[in-house]
Amino acid sequence: MKIAFIVQRYGAEILGGSEYHCRLIAERLAGKYQVEVLTTCARDYITWENEYPEGTDRIRGVTVRRFKNAHARDIASFNQYSDWIFHHSHSPDDEMKWLEQQGPWCPPLLDYLTRHHRSYDALIFFTYLYAPTVLGLAVDPARSILVPTAHDEPAIRLEIYREMFARPAGVAFNTEIEKHFLKSTFQMHAVAEETVGCGVDLMPDRSQPDEAEPDDEEEAHKRLAPHLRARGAQFRRRHRLQGQFLLYGGRIDAGKGCEELIEYFTSYKEQGGDAVLALMGVKLMQLPEVPWVRFAGLLSERERLEALEAATVVVIPSPFESLSLLALEAMAVGTPVLCSARAAVLVDHCINSNAGLFYADRDEFVECAKVLLADDRLRERMGRNGREYVKRNYRWDVIMSKYDRLIGALRK
Repeated sequence: MKIAFIVQRYGAEILGGSEYHCRLIAERLAGKYQVEVLTTCARDYITWENEYPEGTDRIRGVTVRRFKNAHARDIASFNQYSDWIFHHSHSPDDEMKWLEQQGPWCPPLLDYLTRHHRSYDALIFFTYLYAPTVLGLAVDPARSILVPTAHDEPAIRLEIYREMFARPAGVAFNTEIEKHFLKSTFQMHAVAEETVGCGVDLMPDRSQPDEAEPDDEEEAHKRLAPHLRARGAQFRRRHRLQGQFLLYGGRIDAGKGCEELIEYFTSYKEQGGDAVLALMGVKLMQLPEVPWVRFAGLLSERERLEALEAATVVVIPSPFESLSLLALEAMAVGTPVLCSARAAVLVDHCINSNAGLFYADRDEFVECAKVLLADDRLRERMGRNGREYVKRNYRWDVIMSKYDRLIGALRK
């Protein structure tokens, strides 16, 4: 069987959002199916500039076909147009103009899909928001599976999405929260649907004895000096993090809640808090030049997992999430999470896992941070709870069986 993933950008360097989610699923399915990815030449989601070369590439066992975008995005002009279209009456043509301005605008990708869609047994579209999905789903709805990665935001109320959500024959929701929101907002006519999410790898729990035969990596770990064998020690040493720290990972910008996070953490420090705040990812906003805010930069996948393991608490301040791989990866390594209460998905994770706390305002953030940082035994219990939650719900064999069912239902 041959499957195509359609996504706005794709690459081993892209370590967050729906693109990272798409790559994880594509790589796993490539072990069973013939998988291709149809995407643009963009690396940066702000400008959609054509940075990758056009043509066919091979990334971790997956064939990737890249197509050039017609133009880059003028983010200031787009933001201004968005503000107008979200608050004024407008026409369908206005919405198409908005979709093009948002980008990526890639006619060659859609032309290729139109010519070759019948050569694929399934077309899997990642994220509802962008033009490759909105326009691509119209090519062959009966062969299409949508992974919406959706949450309530102004854009989703545009009429173009009402039409789009009615098209796909299959839908892979991230969570029950997302599923309820979409099905109560849109008329959806899928013949097959699953609440899937994404698989998460469980790292070895070094606090527990392992009766299995040790692998080479474990043997190398045992040969390290004692102070380097401690949980997350190498990441701490590399970034000069001596004591407790909260860790954020992802796009570092106001839209992901980072500005508010720094304000709230400042209040924690003003009340005598000893911990520091570390941020890893792409920096899209100015960070204060204070000793208790550390920028770790854009890390490799392995370094990201080391950072999550090293952190005292992982904080997710985003008010908009459809799944949050950051939260699940933190739980998978046994680190408790502290989440924004405005994101229903994050609250649901915390309640169902007993592996994190959530805050609605500045005072709650400060109190939650103090409680988590002060109680080692509480963090240990939350860590165990989080690992069990991921093991129950986000093992790769569970996730892959759901995709198998979706693909099989479309073929019937």
